Amino acid sequence: MTMKPNLPLRAWCAALLLGSLPVAQAALPVEKFALPNGAQVWLVQSPGLPMVDVQIDFDAGSRRDPAEQAGLASVTAAMMSRGLVARDGQPALDENTLSEAWADLGASFGGGAGSDRMSFNLRSLTYPDLLPRAVALAARQLAEPAFPADIWQRDRERMVASIKEANTRPGTVAGRAYAQAVYGAHPYGRDVTEQTLARIAVSDMQALHARMLVPCRAKVSIVGAVTRAQAQALVGQLLARLPASSPGRCAPLPAVQEVAALGQASEQSIPFESAQAHVFIGQPGFRRNDPDYFALIVGNYILGGGGFVSRLSSEVREKRGLSYSVYSYFSPGLHAGAFTLGLQTRPDQAAQAVQVARDVLDGFVADGPTEAELRAAKDNLIGGFALRIDTNRKLLDNVAGIAWNDLPLDYLDTWTQQVDRVSVADIKAAFARKLQPRRMATVVVGGAPRP
Repeated sequence: MTMKPNLPLRAWCAALLLGSLPVAQAALPVEKFALPNGAQVWLVQSPGLPMVDVQIDFDAGSRRDPAEQAGLASVTAAMMSRGLVARDGQPALDENTLSEAWADLGASFGGGAGSDRMSFNLRSLTYPDLLPRAVALAARQLAEPAFPADIWQRDRERMVASIKEANTRPGTVAGRAYAQAVYGAHPYGRDVTEQTLARIAVSDMQALHARMLVPCRAKVSIVGAVTRAQAQALVGQLLARLPASSPGRCAPLPAVQEVAALGQASEQSIPFESAQAHVFIGQPGFRRNDPDYFALIVGNYILGGGGFVSRLSSEVREKRGLSYSVYSYFSPGLHAGAFTLGLQTRPDQAAQAVQVARDVLDGFVADGPTEAELRAAKDNLIGGFALRIDTNRKLLDNVAGIAWNDLPLDYLDTWTQQVDRVSVADIKAAFARKLQPRRMATVVVGGAPRP
């Protein structure tokens, strides 16, 4: 990192530590309040370090992309860091000047989009000579992106090249086929391609930005050395340059269809010249706010989420040597994210590996875990909980999850109790409700094409 001549030494030194120092306390109460502009705020006051982390979320993720323009949300968020327009006496900034302005402040601001939300993150020291300037620059970047056409052309060409390169990998082919098999026509299953990128113009990004990024749609999560009054002022300034809104004027967005359950099993075997066959088995799972959440995450830790100590690893890897790694996970969102069982194996062992993995899954859904497995899983999850919130960044991720999924404000305070409360019967019942092993999609990619 190069020290800028005009950056105060204290800020430069502290900036080196922002991503590594732990928060002063392991758990702090979450406060929730709303601003007159309709924005909702979740705050954890963490005074141990002179820094603040802010995340702003909007319901503008890829699930709202037009099918023919998959990738619109992601490229819009990325292009918002490519320069600012001149407004209200403030000069225009190109992408290099904007980047240098953030470096001079020893702060950062950037955005991205996932399936459900478009998110922007600010990190800054809270010194009075730095934080107001960082917030002012972030407010400009949030509200006044230039969306330069020449830069979009450059970035699009880079993205197309990246897609072409990724398409030479069996993992990419397997992931795409699997997503389509599990999600069908739902937006979660859409793929960004050369064709969808070609249909995205600067005017489409500008329209998305103007329509979706308004204060009354913002959910703002804050962790850092700020009081509630300071947090209110900070959020007000961050959103002040966006189009004015009020709660009453923020009409509900159109509903997005739910993920359809799979009616029957499906299997795809896709030839591919590769040393390893890539295997995915799964189905739609559950929404993040599902009451079975804790039973499912504890159960999945035992099944395939616990690494080398999981049941899948024991049966597929240790006993039979069919795969170096085998895993399972749930990916819940605002809709039913997939349950996925994945592994890689030699192409000539793929059929055997798939059968063993299915047998393990069938047995787990039918019988649940043993008491010994459950106790070991609880010990690991509860013992590792402190590592989930041991930095401002990790704590912010958790607070933003509470905000986005409308979870209880005491979610972090009760997390270990919720895990400890899970029983073998709870896991068995939850898995029986959510998973249907005989109706899952299976995708195997790998091996030479058949003659």
